[in-house]
Amino acid sequence: MLPHLPTVKPVRRIRYIIFLKDVLILALKTFGGPQVHLDLIHERFVQKRRYITEDELLELNALGQVLPGPTSTQTITAVGFKIGGPNLAYVTLFVWILPAVSIMTAAGMGVYYLEKHQLSLQFARFIQPMAVGFMIVAGYRIGRKVIKNNVSLALALTAALVGYTFRSPVMTPIVLLVGGLTTALTYQKQQRMDKQPLRVQWANFFLWLGVFVGAAILGAITQSLPVRLFENFYRNGSFVFGGGQVLTPMLYNEFVAFKCYLTHEEFLSGLGLVQAVPGPVFSFASYIGALSMRDSGMHGQLWGSVVSTAGIFLPGTFLIFFVYRFWEQLKRYRVVRASLEGINAASTGLTAAAAMALFEPMAPHWPSVVIVLITIAILLYTKIPPYVLILGGLLAGIAIA
Repeated sequence: MLPHLPTVKPVRRIRYIIFLKDVLILALKTFGGPQVHLDLIHERFVQKRRYITEDELLELNALGQVLPGPTSTQTITAVGFKIGGPNLAYVTLFVWILPAVSIMTAAGMGVYYLEKHQLSLQFARFIQPMAVGFMIVAGYRIGRKVIKNNVSLALALTAALVGYTFRSPVMTPIVLLVGGLTTALTYQKQQRMDKQPLRVQWANFFLWLGVFVGAAILGAITQSLPVRLFENFYRNGSFVFGGGQVLTPMLYNEFVAFKCYLTHEEFLSGLGLVQAVPGPVFSFASYIGALSMRDSGMHGQLWGSVVSTAGIFLPGTFLIFFVYRFWEQLKRYRVVRASLEGINAASTGLTAAAAMALFEPMAPHWPSVVIVLITIAILLYTKIPPYVLILGGLLAGIAIA
């Protein structure tokens, strides 16, 4: 019989409900991608509710960083797992993604309607520069927490330079691995802890692998578009490191450049809209899935959204559950704990690189630069909620469109 993993103090059912309510609040107010999400998750889960400690949250986020899939979704789902086990974790996942997925599904169906009636899609024009501002501020705030010495600062700067120069999804896991290995060499500074032999439960790994292989075979045999959509997104979700900014070019290459399920304009419109939606950026898959099955009517669009959403979120969920079950044992090794410092520092640098890459095409256009600077100033020096800024940007776009 496997020993029980250490968890937070058992809580009553009513606390689970309060926790899920907090998850829903985050799902409705967390704009700007995983870096912004981490800041808001820290504020509510650590500072306000004290479900977990800051170190535990950073550990879970670092674990999500080194695994493929949506980092913020894996982090918040792992918190649910830590508090209430797998059942609460799956409900947490559903509550977390539901608002964003619903909005992006409606957006995909709405864009198709607007195109049929030849109406403008320019109402989201201000959202992209605002999203850059959100990312810069989030990186700054998280950097203040994880950059504690010259080594972590050097790693963050190096990661930013490498991530900006070599803009390939392949570089993300390499940079994180180098960062972790660098600080792993300082493991002697970590406190010794009693260790036990690792006992790995392979069920979730084989579940991930079985779905991966099964979907590929079934898609090749049936040639069913819903099955192929599920397989396409499951494959992308299984191999993307670094969050939505890394996922975006992968989806563009597959669904626009190669398969032509969406036009260039439709893709960019959805990319702008997903910046205005709270919750996980991976909900972009729901939008693509809905538009990919536009020829099947409203029922087909809804079905396309469902299979695409399941495909993009399930791989990361299976993998985080697989690793988390022996994470408490694994982190007792000093070298593992030491590596987390480098992973977090490198992640901060990659955030800066993504912000620079997104800002670069905006730099020649002074209105976009002004919007970025105003967004940063408002976030740093006022208490205006992020969703108010996003709503203002949408209303301004509608007024000018």
